[in-house]
Amino acid sequence: MLTVLGIIAYKINGKCPVYREGNRMVIDDPQVVLDKTDKICTHALSTILHYSTILEHNWCPVELGLTREGDQEHAYLQCVDPGRP
Repeated sequence: MLTVLGIIAYKINGKCPVYREGNRMVIDDPQVVLDKTDKICTHALSTILHYSTILEHNWCPVELGLTREGDQEHAYLQCVDPGRP
């Protein structure tokens, strides 16, 4: 069963030219749900796309090393280009 992924800019270290903390992107594979998405950044997508399909198929984010033990509902990823510090 596929699930819709809600991706939120949780914390930004440095300066991101696109996102602000709390901005959201929603993916219903294979589509980005534009009317529920604040912004799309190609740099962030390069990281997100590696995991979006896996997580939509109910893989455990703990087993993937994307969260800590006991937090099965969240996965944390870092953008490859967080902007200038």
